[in-house]
Amino acid sequence: MHQAFSVVLLAAVSSVCLSLLFFHALTRVPSWPLAKSEAADVVALLRDANLSRSAVIYDMGCGWGSLLIALNKAFPDAQVKGAEISPFPCFVVVRTRHLRNVSIMRRNFYNCDVADADAVACYLMPSAMPRLSKFLDEAVRPGTAVVTVTFWFRDRSPKTTKDGPGLRGAVALYVWPASSAPDHTG
Repeated sequence: MHQAFSVVLLAAVSSVCLSLLFFHALTRVPSWPLAKSEAADVVALLRDANLSRSAVIYDMGCGWGSLLIALNKAFPDAQVKGAEISPFPCFVVVRTRHLRNVSIMRRNFYNCDVADADAVACYLMPSAMPRLSKFLDEAVRPGTAVVTVTFWFRDRSPKTTKDGPGLRGAVALYVWPASSAPDHTG
């Protein structure tokens, strides 16, 4: 019996690891949990954006759901929508199912209709930011607040930033379509 349990446990852990590796290779963005201090910075910048009480806020690549929970607490009357393609983090984010204003879409966020967004938040990787910038240009209304954690849009200027302590990255707030970053090459 002990050996059967060990085999089942090994198979389950291996499946989770392979799933995480596969979706990391597919998206080039690892499923990395957001620290509470980073989530607090995102909330602070979104509060500075003066969102309406009934705002629609998207977490693009919501991963393990920590930002969804923080947004739910900070904006209890908002609709908080998460999009995640990787199955295991999406399974873990089920912990938000009791939150009345949080919904999860298990899909690639590039396939989401975000035209109703008042705000978008993301914690991705540098390689994903140019494509996300183009997606937002086509998908969101002018004036939409966009907050990025650690990795910024290189071709856009943030409205404001909040530095993280120690080695942790800063958080940036853009108002879309954010203006082009000044050219410092010449």
